[in-house]
Amino acid sequence: MDLSKDVYYQEKFAKLSHTKEKIHSRVFEDCEFNGCSFIDCTFENCKFLNCAFNECNLTAIIPLKSQLIEVKFSKCKVMGIDWTKAQKITEPNFSECQINYSNFKLLKLPKIKMVKCEAKEIDFIETDLSHGNFTNTDFEKSLFFKTNLTGADFRGARNYFIDVKTNTLKGTRFALPEALSLLNGLDIIIE
Repeated sequence: MDLSKDVYYQEKFAKLSHTKEKIHSRVFEDCEFNGCSFIDCTFENCKFLNCAFNECNLTAIIPLKSQLIEVKFSKCKVMGIDWTKAQKITEPNFSECQINYSNFKLLKLPKIKMVKCEAKEIDFIETDLSHGNFTNTDFEKSLFFKTNLTGADFRGARNYFIDVKTNTLKGTRFALPEALSLLNGLDIIIE
């Protein structure tokens, strides 16, 4: 399938495979992508409204000036993406995904869901992640700095380093023993 139409509504796509292609000015509303691959593709001025990606490979895509509104990613590879290139992202939902090496710097993403994911080496500098759900996600080497984590849920999350002095943590939920890592940023001695 060549994605030649301008607008797609309630369509299901299966096993599409595109590499290093530019997909320009397309609208996808209530669409479902199953087992598709868009490695290193550029989505320029596209809109994804209430779409679902299941077991897709979206490694290194560029969402250039695109809008992603309430998009769900399940068991996908969405690695190496600079989400700051998108025009608008609201309430993204990642479930059992690999999101490693991505950039969310300065984005406002309240109510984001990143559940049971591998989220290694991600940049969350000055990102609004308030009321997000990050349960059971691995944040190895991810960077949280001046990040708004008000009301976020990190129960079961692991390998995070969140400095309590440089991030906003109001009503943020953590679970032991991983929550002990929050003491690392404090100038204290525990014996």
